[in-house]
Amino acid sequence: MRRPLYRDDALVLRVQRLGEADRIITLLTRRHGRVRAVAKGVRKTTSRFGGRLEPFGLVDVQCSEGSTLDTVTQVEGKDLFGRHFLDDYPRYTAANAIAETAERLTPVEREPALRLYLLTVGALRALAGRERATTLVLDAYLLRAMAHAGWAPALRDCAVCANPGPHRAFSIAAGGVVCPNCRPPGAAHPSQASLDLMCALLEGDWVAADASDVKVRGESSGFVAAHLQWHLERGLRSLPLVDRRESQNR
Repeated sequence: MRRPLYRDDALVLRVQRLGEADRIITLLTRRHGRVRAVAKGVRKTTSRFGGRLEPFGLVDVQCSEGSTLDTVTQVEGKDLFGRHFLDDYPRYTAANAIAETAERLTPVEREPALRLYLLTVGALRALAGRERATTLVLDAYLLRAMAHAGWAPALRDCAVCANPGPHRAFSIAAGGVVCPNCRPPGAAHPSQASLDLMCALLEGDWVAADASDVKVRGESSGFVAAHLQWHLERGLRSLPLVDRRESQNR
């Protein structure tokens, strides 16, 4: 029986070996959400589309539906972002963290996630374009991805009672900044500059973000990563590998 075909724009998040010549490709698609598909013979030198199904590639893909895994039948490369930073360790590791986050935030296969798809494509395009510091691109993506999932940290008003800020205490368990009345034991006290930077990244104020100090970027990155992994309930494997030493890397 001929299986139904579908065609969609997709971002390659991950590839896994299957057998001697095949791969399982994890795709984040524009209309079909996250799907996994087998690319048969893709590891052979004679494969028609092997080089197009590499991580971080934006492709136009056609698949046939399967009971457990779909099958890639045709693919055309649109923008293979990975080729722009495969020799750039900070950007490559940041791209891995972005791809893993996108996969973790789409736990249900075939559930449409257009906003996350567009956000992920935009982040990888920004890394490939080298127009902004790697750390800023990654943290902006993580903050906005958390907002998409409903986990964005409160950065101005108290996360517990909504008392208007500014507030200086930050509690990951409470959900962000907290007022003196709601501050739990062990709350951290980030600098106001770090809180301002996180606000700028979440809201897209790149003028303020680009003008931030390297030390401030490092502090805010720590809070962003901790907040994300608290809500994911287990760490991202790729996040500790991200090289943040070159915060001004372009």
